Amino acid sequence: MSYIDLNYHMIFSTKHRRPVIGPEFMPRLREYIGGILRNLGGSMLAANGPADHIHIAARLDQKAATMDVLKEIKGSSSQWIHETVGQSDFAWQDGYAAFTVSHSGVAQVVAYIQRQLEHHRKQNFQEELIEFLRRHEIEYDERYIWS
Repeated sequence: MSYIDLNYHMIFSTKHRRPVIGPEFMPRLREYIGGILRNLGGSMLAANGPADHIHIAARLDQKAATMDVLKEIKGSSSQWIHETVGQSDFAWQDGYAAFTVSHSGVAQVVAYIQRQLEHHRKQNFQEELIEFLRRHEIEYDERYIWS
């Protein structure tokens, strides 16, 4: 028997960080992404964000590669937004950030995600992402991070 607890904090933005995710739309997007995660054997713990990006806390199946999960979330949700919401020009950025979260840190990450709108009154997405990369000691070149 194997016992696995794989928790992630995933972050990605709309293409060119366009502010196109309205507050009336976020609950539907959250539900849709939760369904994608369930179909992949995982579960969504929280999802939220301002108009230009989204944070997702999720527990993933041990057989799921993070890259494949994010590809499915972004691809399927983008298609759903085109077809159901009618935003035919909607797109997510090419890249993403993903960080592992220990079981003891899940509640803190969920609370952080739930406070996203309040948080972004004080800090923009670029500053937030750079802070995450530095905190996790991930090397980056700012010349390429926003392309």
